[in-house]
Amino acid sequence: MEDFGALMHGFSVVLSWHNMGLMFVGILLGIVVGVLPGLGGPNGVAILLPLTFGMSPTSAIILLSCIYWGALFGGAITSVLFNIPGEAWSVATTFDGYPMAQQGQAGEALTLAFTGSFLGAISGVLLITFLAPLVASFALEFGPPEFFAVFFLTFCSFIGMGKEAKAKIVAAMGVGLLLAAVGMDTISGELRMTFGSGELLRGFDFLVVVIGLFGISEILMTIEEGLAFKGKKARIDLKVVLKTWAGLPRYWMTMLRSSAIGCWMGVTPGGAVAASFMGYGLAKKFSRRGDHFGKGEAEGVLAPETAAHAAGTSALLPMLALGIPGSATAAVLLGGLMIWGLQPGPLLFTEQKDFVWGLIASMYMGNLAGLIIVLSTVPLFAAILRIPFSIVAPMILMVCAIGAFTVNGSSSDIWMMLIFGVVGYVFKKLDYPLAPMVLALVLGDRMEDAFRQSMLGSNGNIAVFWHNGLSGTIVTLALVLLFWPVIGAVLGKLRGQKDKLVADAA
Repeated sequence: MEDFGALMHGFSVVLSWHNMGLMFVGILLGIVVGVLPGLGGPNGVAILLPLTFGMSPTSAIILLSCIYWGALFGGAITSVLFNIPGEAWSVATTFDGYPMAQQGQAGEALTLAFTGSFLGAISGVLLITFLAPLVASFALEFGPPEFFAVFFLTFCSFIGMGKEAKAKIVAAMGVGLLLAAVGMDTISGELRMTFGSGELLRGFDFLVVVIGLFGISEILMTIEEGLAFKGKKARIDLKVVLKTWAGLPRYWMTMLRSSAIGCWMGVTPGGAVAASFMGYGLAKKFSRRGDHFGKGEAEGVLAPETAAHAAGTSALLPMLALGIPGSATAAVLLGGLMIWGLQPGPLLFTEQKDFVWGLIASMYMGNLAGLIIVLSTVPLFAAILRIPFSIVAPMILMVCAIGAFTVNGSSSDIWMMLIFGVVGYVFKKLDYPLAPMVLALVLGDRMEDAFRQSMLGSNGNIAVFWHNGLSGTIVTLALVLLFWPVIGAVLGKLRGQKDKLVADAA
């Protein structure tokens, strides 16, 4: 009941004219970010993060989270009309969305995509509303060993459950840990890996790094690919929307299943991309019209969008409750919280109630506002794709440079941003994931501090991580996830041998 009252107070915070204005601005900016192929939610949030300097933390997080919701919605527009996924998690939407557009059903396809996105996001917000306070309350009992165990679990789950090559995930994570270690040691006060440079005394600024890694590298990638857009036109009116909504109840199981998949993949580091493909695959498997998937099937649009948005939203749960990001975007938002002087984690729910519940309330309002805006402005945002990239790219580059400069007022940060832009470009060309690197950059210091404090408290006894059932269970689970690819392969081999023996016996 206390949480319900806090949520209502959060709505009163969000519904001020100032915050409502920021919400609409964030949604519009986010849709632009989502429409521009390759730019994406994490890139857009990282590039536009400096806009929040000078704002209160609540207003700032409302603006940034609405940019994220807008990017989630915007990705579907290019997928359906141009067969170009605006976001990686919109790839599965093209399978049936573009065929529907070719058949003159672009309005129906976009309505399905936006509605699925809205329902998926709301399922994620409900999960956060009811589960995050419980997780945070539980986490208040944590000491250094428990915090290290949770950080260790996060890193291990990224390695064990990540879809990319394990060696590349470990390498990217190692680079992030090295970058996080540069500067002053927070426990001993000694300088590390500064090589006599005054610029490195404060370490690598998180914001400068992510603007380069995400923003600049995407510009380089897009220039290289030389995108050209030729798409279908869409006309959405109230009649199309209502007719499409009238047919939604028959897909209730698909929406429920995709929401559950998305929430699970969001809380774990599976992510929105894996959730969208899993949602699409299971919808095709269980649908009575599975043979029609890929030819313009409505369920094929609804399932991936619902799963992707549920994952994108629920990824914020571990960030809020434990201070651990569940996605690249959550990692960028986590960095933003630190810049605004907030310490992500369980204490947020007791020390910054207005902020937390204002954010959760903005998730409801932001997604509702996003649904209304995208349904009414599709032709406008589709027209953005007809602006030559030679005009759009310099504008994005200028925003990135201004953002990097405003962090410390230093021109060297612009050069640092460009260097990390090249690093991000090389990582993408070599198919190295950026999310583990960002995760390590954000959490590396905190994990190291928790580990060293645990060692100091136990006189160097590693068994401190099994000194109680909680930390012992988390560390053991982390090790299981770390070696899950090996364990899964062994179990699969044993299962194959058993099936063979049964077949021989028959």
